[in-house]
Amino acid sequence: MSNDQARRYYNSFSGGYERERHKGYHRWLDEQSVSIVAPLAENARVLEVGCGTGLILKEVAPLAEYAVGLDISAGMLEYARARQLNVIQSSATAIPFPDNYFDLIYSFKVLAHVPDISLALMEMTRVLKPGGRLALEFYNKRSLRYLIRRVRPSLEVGVDTDESQIFTRFDDLADLKAQLPPNLSFTGTAGLRVATLLPQVFKVPGVGRMWAGFENLLSTSPLRVFGGFLVVLAQKQS
Repeated sequence: MSNDQARRYYNSFSGGYERERHKGYHRWLDEQSVSIVAPLAENARVLEVGCGTGLILKEVAPLAEYAVGLDISAGMLEYARARQLNVIQSSATAIPFPDNYFDLIYSFKVLAHVPDISLALMEMTRVLKPGGRLALEFYNKRSLRYLIRRVRPSLEVGVDTDESQIFTRFDDLADLKAQLPPNLSFTGTAGLRVATLLPQVFKVPGVGRMWAGFENLLSTSPLRVFGGFLVVLAQKQS
């Protein structure tokens, strides 16, 4: 998929992107994502790769010395700018910043849709300072979510638009560690959505909050490596 195709894809559902993202499962996912990067963002220079409408960036930016979001979709960025966030339009494989610029770079729900992941990893490493940290989320092949997607490969995301129209890759941890540039050190993982078969469980009265707490415990347990969303943590060598 070319960058132009990806832009059209994301622009096509940018208007309705947040319709379900402020409650239930999607809100929980965003809250967990923020909890992973917030401790690393304090007083730091921060880049979010694939910031979308800014749902995570708006929580991280107040903690940082400087924070900027990057996204390929002009439609998504309209909503981020309406939140008064500092954002630019570009791609993960062409980051318009100088070498050794950021203390923290993070990305959620994006890198699984980047075909040239090696180039994206090299670009993020290039603009990261020595000693800087990465928190990068991928779709996990060793997960219940992957099995579900094998049964139901297409997920509708907008009018006449579904995920079959965009490149999507599922990886396992060994593959991801092997693809890290040599000047990055792997430091750990977090795993989101370890045990959830159906996201609707988060909407069930009296159950949703308890289930969220259960998933929170799993996200840092030894079972985190089976999370549907696998967050790889790494640090650039000094």
